[in-house]
Amino acid sequence: MTETTLTPPLADRRQHAITQHGVTRQDPYAWLRADNWQEVMQAPDTLPADIRAYLEAENAYVAAGFEAPQGELIEAIYREIRGRIKEDETDLPDPDGPWAYNSRMEEGRQYPLIVRTPRAGGAETILLDCNVEAGEGYFGFGGAEHSPDHTLLAWAADRQGSEFYTVHIRDIATGKDTGETIEESGDGGTWSPDGTALYYTELDESHRPFRVRRHVIGTPQADDTIVYEEADPGFFVGVGETLSRRYIVIDVHDHQTSELYLIGDGSLEPRLVSARLAEREYDAEERGGLLYMLTNADGAEDYKIVTAPAEAPDAAHWTDLVPHIAGVLILDILLFANHLVRLERYEGLPRIVVRDLRDNREWTVAFDEEAYSLGMSAGYEFDATTFRMTYSSPTTPSRTYDIDLDTGARTLLKEQEVPSGHDPADYVTRRIFADAADGARVPITLLHRRDTPIDGTAPALLYGYGSYGMSMPAAFSVSVLSLVDRGMVYAVAHIRGGMEKGYAWYRNGRREHKLNTFTDFIASAEKLIADGYAAPGKVVAEGGSAGGMLMGAVANMRPDLWAGVLAIVPFVDVLNTMSDDTLPLTPPEWPEWGNPIESEADFQRIAAYAPYEQVTAMDYPPILALAGLTDPRVTYWEPAKWVAKLRATKTDSRPLYLKTHMGAGHGGASGRFDRIKETALGYAFALSCVGLA
Repeated sequence: MTETTLTPPLADRRQHAITQHGVTRQDPYAWLRADNWQEVMQAPDTLPADIRAYLEAENAYVAAGFEAPQGELIEAIYREIRGRIKEDETDLPDPDGPWAYNSRMEEGRQYPLIVRTPRAGGAETILLDCNVEAGEGYFGFGGAEHSPDHTLLAWAADRQGSEFYTVHIRDIATGKDTGETIEESGDGGTWSPDGTALYYTELDESHRPFRVRRHVIGTPQADDTIVYEEADPGFFVGVGETLSRRYIVIDVHDHQTSELYLIGDGSLEPRLVSARLAEREYDAEERGGLLYMLTNADGAEDYKIVTAPAEAPDAAHWTDLVPHIAGVLILDILLFANHLVRLERYEGLPRIVVRDLRDNREWTVAFDEEAYSLGMSAGYEFDATTFRMTYSSPTTPSRTYDIDLDTGARTLLKEQEVPSGHDPADYVTRRIFADAADGARVPITLLHRRDTPIDGTAPALLYGYGSYGMSMPAAFSVSVLSLVDRGMVYAVAHIRGGMEKGYAWYRNGRREHKLNTFTDFIASAEKLIADGYAAPGKVVAEGGSAGGMLMGAVANMRPDLWAGVLAIVPFVDVLNTMSDDTLPLTPPEWPEWGNPIESEADFQRIAAYAPYEQVTAMDYPPILALAGLTDPRVTYWEPAKWVAKLRATKTDSRPLYLKTHMGAGHGGASGRFDRIKETALGYAFALSCVGLA
């Protein structure tokens, strides 16, 4: 990428000193955090004028310096990706009693329609057209759930990107909203089994879901009963139900510890399952008076499945059903009237195991590709005889099957269409391993065209995340083909901090081991170069959210390695955010990163890698950072401060861009086509970094 000749905006430096554990540091860009940030989340027009002026100047700089000269490429990528999407896509219907529910998209429209048809066949009824409800501004659809008697629809929308939802109640018979709403909910609500009430979460002033309320249909929101309230600021609260519909489930959790409460059996009072125990997790489904729980209790690091009587569910009564096997990570379970289905990962690849609970017979679903992704879902019905499975790989578009729970027979229901054409034989998927400095073997999933020369001349994009135990699936993407078809190798580094190789892979990439995440990513890039998958100086790094922190860290650690860095809503001001317990996610994040307020050791460790703190007077690669003004997860000022400090400190004149979406949050634009435009911008930047613009 050529050096820019435009004059970039320079943020004011304003004196601001912070002293922690006897150490004083200067933060001259702290003013970019608005004092009224909570208000800005819901009313973006209240952003202070000086902050708005800076962010808009950065946006204008991106527009003039990159979007205008690369407009044709951005538009071409947008058209390519859109051309690979079946615009009139219809999801598969999920039966529930006399009806089958699903969503579908219409050509040229941004948002889904929620529909139902009689189970036995007949005319479709449109329950909700989100395109009509969206209007012209941001529209974050929070889902739609029908009542158990199929007469009402609760649907939710966020109008700012701040994840404050308004829940609307719609009369299905008339097709019109009743006028009854739940304001500022943290979710879309869960129906009570009798359909007379909705359970929903309420957010505190720090945007933490901390309370569950019950809203009785037909009564004012002011009368909603508090069902549960969590006093510990480090814990989130969620609400759902068991597939058997016997219990409402209140889930209290941070990133390593959980606690459940059940509501049911004729009582409206929540009943504790088992008191929270630090770093013990469990969740629950119910069948025939037994709870089936996925848990890491008793040292089951890769999880096991236990049962307990619903009437006596404390851990003292837990009995192993599927024992712990080290190295076999149980990711999820589905529980039906006669079957238990579990999704596992072994040797980095997923598989599904079905157990018939009547005779304990088991069988397995797996595939032969080097890298692939599996998913499973239960639908609405507990007594179902099938479950739904999705399969894809980087070369193979998604396929959806119904799997017969008794026979294992697979029925292909749907195969993802690529309207502009796609031949899997034109592409190659590989799984290779990089050797980390401590000897760990880091999996890397690769995708490239079969005719791309693997001789050390190709450019590559390397994607990474590596936090919260989140694993990056080896799945099909219509978007990355715009890179691969231009001769790039697309690679995903399954670095520590995720759980691709079990829970220990996660444990060794968090807190005191966080440095492994960054060095694994660097080792992955070096492996691509060493094995001829990428040319030296032609590897672009990409990551978002906590993966954006990864981008900031590796840009500081090895700026020479990257042709460019694409940081999407990057969590880069780690030390300051983890030191401010008034921010939305800080207390619940301490188990992941450490608590620099109370622990000097945590303070020193985070300060040593925090991207904002470690910005240095040296040459950096080209960088594009994307942010959302109303983002409650990675607040807008993190990338703004990072870019401001980089621009004032770095010694090169390579492009450094910050684009802040002034009307969106963590997920970026709300419409499906608007999101494609953001992807096209990022990919055009990546291509320009390696000379393919």
